[in-house]
Amino acid sequence: MVLGRARWQLCGGSGRTAVASRPPVAAAGAASGPGVSSPDAAVGAPAAGLPAPRTGRSVWYGPDLASRQQEWTLELSEADVAEVEAAVAQVLAQEEAAGRDPTRRLAQLTPEDFPLPSLAPRLQALREELLRGRGFALLRRLPVERYSRMQAAASFMGLGAHLGSARSQNGAGHVLGHVTDLGLSSSDPSVRIYQTRERQTFHTDSCDVVGLLCLREAARGGDSLLVSADTLFNEMRRRCPELLARLLVPMPHDRRGEVPEGQQPWFDIPVFSWHNDEVTVFYQRQYFDSAQRFPAARRLSPADVAALDALDALANDAQLHLSMRLAPGDMQFVHNHNMLHDRTGFQDWPEPERRRHLLRLWLAVPGARELPPVFAARYGSLEVGNRGGIIVPGTQLQVPLQPAQSAAQ
Repeated sequence: MVLGRARWQLCGGSGRTAVASRPPVAAAGAASGPGVSSPDAAVGAPAAGLPAPRTGRSVWYGPDLASRQQEWTLELSEADVAEVEAAVAQVLAQEEAAGRDPTRRLAQLTPEDFPLPSLAPRLQALREELLRGRGFALLRRLPVERYSRMQAAASFMGLGAHLGSARSQNGAGHVLGHVTDLGLSSSDPSVRIYQTRERQTFHTDSCDVVGLLCLREAARGGDSLLVSADTLFNEMRRRCPELLARLLVPMPHDRRGEVPEGQQPWFDIPVFSWHNDEVTVFYQRQYFDSAQRFPAARRLSPADVAALDALDALANDAQLHLSMRLAPGDMQFVHNHNMLHDRTGFQDWPEPERRRHLLRLWLAVPGARELPPVFAARYGSLEVGNRGGIIVPGTQLQVPLQPAQSAAQ
């Protein structure tokens, strides 16, 4: 797969275009901040050199998969939908009869709470595809247009419960997220990009699997982009191994104000970690950049910045990533440990009731891979099936049915 000349130059380090608004960087080999791992020690990389090229079904190129959509799409039948709706009705009726707030139950749904006799085996197969196959899947035709917000949330969270347990997505303890434009700007360090209409850029989230349910799509834009981290690893290994080596080194990553008790406002983690013969990715470029605002954080070297630029260029190449547009009723699930995802910028409808709106889940998945110890700085517990999410002092899990109206949430 041949990439464009400009992107080859990015990987090779010659002819690299300067990127505006990057924080200042120190010279290569600058001293690390207190308690920070050595910038010259790659985490888990074999002493003899880089890990071997990745193989298997997790290595793919977007244009190839775009022509085989039926392989990664599950269309819900009328019988499937009826099964989901019956489970929703059961859960909501039980909570109403007990005089309880149904959202408290939704925050802790289990497969036993949400029986899907026919659909559950296919969801289990989908989970295996996420963890050990292509790394993503699309479920279609949930008729959200006829649901209340409570019914849509219960349907999505019930389906998600068959994949894993819901995790907090922010310091407010929201286990159901709302991806919609709140009129905010990502230039504010306290703002998360999903609260804006800006392009998100390729990134991972702090969980095993992220799920999205589209309620309404934008007037223009807002397309979903996916790229295989194993493919990115292979391309960088082939084209610019010296830059790939930098991405196996811990770099400071901004917590954006969501700081666990006793922790620094940033943490150190590599983009790629080599552990148990697997490459695990963790990436959010803006947060690596904004961590440079903390004086005690290690300064990124020119080689670090070149490596991040090269990764961005490869992820943005249309010969690598897959583009899809989520329609109302579509549910996308993505494995965060070997996939990066993105959303293009969008222009919304003028009418508030038509504006783009997706629901989001972060899931801890049983049977997922063991994570490298360095992930404890972000995840806290690394226990499989009970890890991930954002927990700060005072966090209480909740299921908001409407989007928060401030960056703090």
